[in-house]
Amino acid sequence: MNYKGGVGKTSVTANLASQLAWEGYKVLLLDMDAQASLTFSFIEPQAWRRDFADTKTIKQWFDAIAAQKALSLQSLIFTPERVNRAIAKAGNGGKLDLVASHLGLINVDLELATQLGGASLAQAKQNYLKVHRRLAEGLDDIPKSDYDIALFDCPPNFNVVTKNAIVASDAILVPAKPDYLSTMGIDYLARSVKLLVNDYNEFAMHGPNPIQEINPTLLGVVFTMIGVNGKVPVAAQRPFIAQTKKLGIPVFDRWLRENKTIYADAPEYSLPVVLHHTTDPSHKLVISELEELAQEFERKVGLS
Repeated sequence: MNYKGGVGKTSVTANLASQLAWEGYKVLLLDMDAQASLTFSFIEPQAWRRDFADTKTIKQWFDAIAAQKALSLQSLIFTPERVNRAIAKAGNGGKLDLVASHLGLINVDLELATQLGGASLAQAKQNYLKVHRRLAEGLDDIPKSDYDIALFDCPPNFNVVTKNAIVASDAILVPAKPDYLSTMGIDYLARSVKLLVNDYNEFAMHGPNPIQEINPTLLGVVFTMIGVNGKVPVAAQRPFIAQTKKLGIPVFDRWLRENKTIYADAPEYSLPVVLHHTTDPSHKLVISELEELAQEFERKVGLS
């Protein structure tokens, strides 16, 4: 997640998931962004409109809860064919599944916000927990043996859908471009997460029916769209990386260079960059960075 759009959140999520699956992990992706960019990285828009839009997206799941209808999150999971054919070539038993998003998800957030009130303070607290725990409870119904890890691609805001993702998460990854607009909100984002966690835990432990506290960690910032001079970021970007480190926020050692052509073309083929097999030196360099990012991520979350 990041408050700023256009910083590579979806590219990082799609490529990280694909590399983990290539290595043999069972990965579940959830697209929580109404723009549905992650969804369209694996599903062609025409197929989405035909097979998913009306019945099989995260929007329908939230709508069903609001209408008090039974719909399991597991029933919405889809196995994208093309990317999984590529993953199968590794022979490691990995897989990548997806819960698709919907352009109407923004309306779901407005609906969720209306459910946060209450006739009393106690009722308001209960409603707060109920609304913010929905995704966590939906994931709890999926057998733990089905997946090794779930990754959420969040919208560039701190809405109720994003808060559901935070409550359901163990860790938060922040892709960011090293420029003024992309980095200035990182500290505020960290403080917003801390405030959410504090409020949630206070309500969780002091309500009539105490529930488990949450403690998502800020895994770190992954800098993207780096201009490279030699083997280091260009001088104009280095101060923003240093400034983020001074805030005391963890920063990944592995950053990702800018290559608009390679990253922009990937969704058209429903296959993330890291799974492309190529002899082009510049393309191979981008792939090696993504592989290194996945390795660092695995260490940080304890997968390796």
